[in-house]
Amino acid sequence: MDDQNRNLILATGLSFVVIIGWFLFFPPPEVTQDPNALPPAAETGVAPGDTDIALTPPLAGGPTPAAIENSAPVEATLSEAARIPIETQSVEGSISLLGGRIDDLSLRNYVTEVDGDQIVRLLSPVGSEDPYYALYGWIPSGGLGYEDVPTSDTPWELESGGTLTPDSPVTLVWENGGGLIFRRTIAIDDSYMFEITQSVENTGAVDVSLAPYGIVARHGLPGDLQNFFILHEGVVRNIDGIVDRFNFDDLPDLDVVPREGVPAEAAEVMSSGWIGFTDKYWMTTLIPSEGQPFTSVTKYVPGADIYQTEARLPQMVIAAGQTAEVSTRLFAGAKEAEAIRNYENAEPGLISSLFGAESDANRPQVERFIDSIDWGWFFFLTKPLFWLLHWLNATIGNMGVAIIFLTLIVKAILFPLAYRSYVSMAKMKELQPEMEKMKEAAGDDREKVQKGMMELYKKNKVNPASGCLPIILQIPIFFSLYKVIFVTLELRHAPFFGWLNDLASPDSSSIINLFGLLPNPAPEPGSIMALAFIGVLPLLLGISMWLQQKLNPAPTDATQAAIFAWLPWVFMFMLGSFASGLLVYWIANNTLTFSQQYLIMRSQGFKPDVFGNIRRSFSRKKTDAK
Repeated sequence: MDDQNRNLILATGLSFVVIIGWFLFFPPPEVTQDPNALPPAAETGVAPGDTDIALTPPLAGGPTPAAIENSAPVEATLSEAARIPIETQSVEGSISLLGGRIDDLSLRNYVTEVDGDQIVRLLSPVGSEDPYYALYGWIPSGGLGYEDVPTSDTPWELESGGTLTPDSPVTLVWENGGGLIFRRTIAIDDSYMFEITQSVENTGAVDVSLAPYGIVARHGLPGDLQNFFILHEGVVRNIDGIVDRFNFDDLPDLDVVPREGVPAEAAEVMSSGWIGFTDKYWMTTLIPSEGQPFTSVTKYVPGADIYQTEARLPQMVIAAGQTAEVSTRLFAGAKEAEAIRNYENAEPGLISSLFGAESDANRPQVERFIDSIDWGWFFFLTKPLFWLLHWLNATIGNMGVAIIFLTLIVKAILFPLAYRSYVSMAKMKELQPEMEKMKEAAGDDREKVQKGMMELYKKNKVNPASGCLPIILQIPIFFSLYKVIFVTLELRHAPFFGWLNDLASPDSSSIINLFGLLPNPAPEPGSIMALAFIGVLPLLLGISMWLQQKLNPAPTDATQAAIFAWLPWVFMFMLGSFASGLLVYWIANNTLTFSQQYLIMRSQGFKPDVFGNIRRSFSRKKTDAK
């Protein structure tokens, strides 16, 4: 390996160390708010009677949300109002008859801890520790006020149905006493999609004007906020085919809309799209019907510390004696790529089709819904890598083995480039004696040396840059796979073997208890002790990188040799807290790269002296010590 290649690899490695070290020791500051501060009057929405009231829904939390103590256990708050149970194979929870809120939802197929039995809670009612809910209603106009329409505190009654299941929708009803009868029919499928149909029956003598809306609101920042640069958490929306995102800490910095009195961002009236909140693995999204015009609004209420997304539909005129209705959908559940893709397309997804799933023309189609998952800058690599990994896992039945097979496939695709690279490196090693003689003859004339080297490369048909290409191509592939392992739900709690029961989390073993042989527990993940006392996978990673170095003699320059000697062990500790699935990939990749390079170098007549290079590295250390 010549000096140019060494410098490139060194620069790449050191840049990676600096980037990871910066985000490790200087993470972005957390945004803290006072959830109990009383909001100024201008921040509580448009008051009844305002001439612009038809454009603005009321504040999601109710008239005085800041006065509610959001710290009670969920079970206590659930008993404060009558409720309708929700039961499907994927979710369980209830709907509050107070406001008709969908504010109690848990995911039956996911637990909070690998070995635990507590299922993941997605939505929680106002008054609990992390209020997060969906709310629907009507914005009045003309001579109507908010006392004439249902709000977040309206006491609905159950008109039909009992428990909400895929086979039995429920209908709520409320009469305003002034000739308007409001109904809300809620249905749910086997997965995570609700359908909410709102209707107004005008039994009065005059026409009325109303505008339907849907809101997803969460009070304060999520309790499990990752706040990591590679992951998007916050608002995600599709505006007529364009998907964009707002982080939670972006919302307070939005421009204040005078009519609304709070930081907000509203899109123009759209013909299609969706908007909602996304966490690392879960999502709650408002989805108007296909072709239904609506306005998406992203809003933050500082005093009440409420993050809010809205889908506002156009105003409707309900003539006397007539009934009008509108249907929207709500996705509230896990970001399962296959399920989300099936919602996007009536055709079954890749994995479903392999197991005989048929197309469903009646399935609601949601444009670009798969992009609610944050695939990153290298989406053109991340998506195919994910689907290939997903298919391998479905075929093999073990995600860790699937990662190893994915590594084999990637190495096979890149093998022609790797072969040319290693052959070029082998030829350059043969030319090394001539290059040294040329440098001695030219002395300090660097221009003469460069010219002579280029002529030497041309004469022997050697391209010095070809050794860099596989390394450059590996960088986006590595980050794409890192994105897949870190972001996608399918890696969460995915087992490999033994103690490796969650490939989305760091290796839980540790040197401090001799990798489980001693009874004392391993350090808490994320702690300084965990960084120092690494597990089995980081140790194997360091060894694999170290062995890969020993295919070639150490650089003659003492400084370079020292830096290269330390790099494997620096990476070993630095990457010890990374997801174990990523370490499995990297260990497999290093092992395959070692084997490829060894065999190619042998095929070119050069036998790598691996054991000799190891012995010399230790003898050099002894000499330096003396």
